[in-house]
Amino acid sequence: MSGPDRQGALVSPQRSVDGLAPHLDEVVGQHIDEPLLLRALTHRSYAYEHGGLPHNERLEFLGDSVLGLVVTEALYRDHPDLPEGQLAKLRAAVVNMRALAQVARRIDLGSFVMLGKGEEATGGRDKASILADTMEAVIGTVFLLAGPDAAARFVHHHFDPLLAEAATLGVGLDWKTSLQERVAEVGLGVPAYRVDQSGPDHEKVFHARVGVGERVLGEGVGRSKKEAEQLAAKSAWTALDGH
Repeated sequence: MSGPDRQGALVSPQRSVDGLAPHLDEVVGQHIDEPLLLRALTHRSYAYEHGGLPHNERLEFLGDSVLGLVVTEALYRDHPDLPEGQLAKLRAAVVNMRALAQVARRIDLGSFVMLGKGEEATGGRDKASILADTMEAVIGTVFLLAGPDAAARFVHHHFDPLLAEAATLGVGLDWKTSLQERVAEVGLGVPAYRVDQSGPDHEKVFHARVGVGERVLGEGVGRSKKEAEQLAAKSAWTALDGH
């Protein structure tokens, strides 16, 4: 799996769609036709640079609705005693840009996205917004080509771990809130965060540490300050909870 070649502009980091299709076929249980999948991977920046090719925004719109429906149904079924407000918070913890981008990174979706030169040059293959939109477009593609049951299988395969994780969080449904609740329970005090950053503007990496007093409870590395802090809080919460 090759990354971007920043030395030679003529060498594209773009991976062929036939590298992604087998994964989809395996998860979905039937063949996913590549022409529409190719559209799902076409960002508008690439489409505009190539004479107005069809791009993935309509598929993204569809996939967003499919994802929301599948997750909502799962939450409704799995948590029969939760009120509407809590169900909505659980859904929001999974159906959001950060979660979608996380899933996209797990399957290296960014290496398949077709980007315009500007987005390519500014690290578009790892931008959370582009990854999330493309993930939704892929979900929409599976829905169109294989039907609602196959789309549900695809969503459950990739998002059920996030649903399970969300169910362990506190009332705020984020790791920072959950950590704050946990340290209060054990009498440690208020957690404080320190964040350092490195790298060029379009490829910044944030390293967060969270602790109480001089004691470091957890660390996290992310592509934004918020993500790094959340990952540090998750690390600290997991350690305190004895997992």
